[in-house]
Amino acid sequence: MTKVAVVFHSGYGHTVKQAEAVAQGANAELIAIDAEGNITEAQWATLTEADAIVFGSPTYMGTVSWQFKKFADASSKPWFSQQWKDKVFAGFTNSATMNGDKHSTLHYFFTLAMQHSGIWVGTGLMPSNAKAAKRDDVNYVGSFAGAMMQTPSDASADEVNAGDLETARLYGVRIAEVASKFKGI
Repeated sequence: MTKVAVVFHSGYGHTVKQAEAVAQGANAELIAIDAEGNITEAQWATLTEADAIVFGSPTYMGTVSWQFKKFADASSKPWFSQQWKDKVFAGFTNSATMNGDKHSTLHYFFTLAMQHSGIWVGTGLMPSNAKAAKRDDVNYVGSFAGAMMQTPSDASADEVNAGDLETARLYGVRIAEVASKFKGI
């Protein structure tokens, strides 16, 4: 069985909804980075044992939250011994505006994955960019690099977009499928 771990930080509860959708699609274990930027030793072990690691963070000021950055800096320990080499990696993010510089956050995740000698998985989803497209369509935000979600700044955590959540779920399915293929090699 392919093991997928979703490690994420969520500041206001929106990104946790996205993390849950990715995890549902990938049948993954969720690892929440706490408000101080930490995870437990058992959660570090889960990441080491995983076939795929999915990063998630809201986009704050054009990049990941400081809590996610603290986690990333702490990942230098497994980096030094290349514990995550050849794992499948992926990532997702959420911000209040349609663009919100979310791509900068995905680039950060991609760079972190490459530093760990990983293999990146994109969404594999075509964007919903025709005139007939509706906001609740899959991949309406239009990302190939990772799942993007947009949530208005005054929306509660229960008011996330259904199409964005479905995009995240489908991305999770793809991540698990790709990780399974690599595991079989």
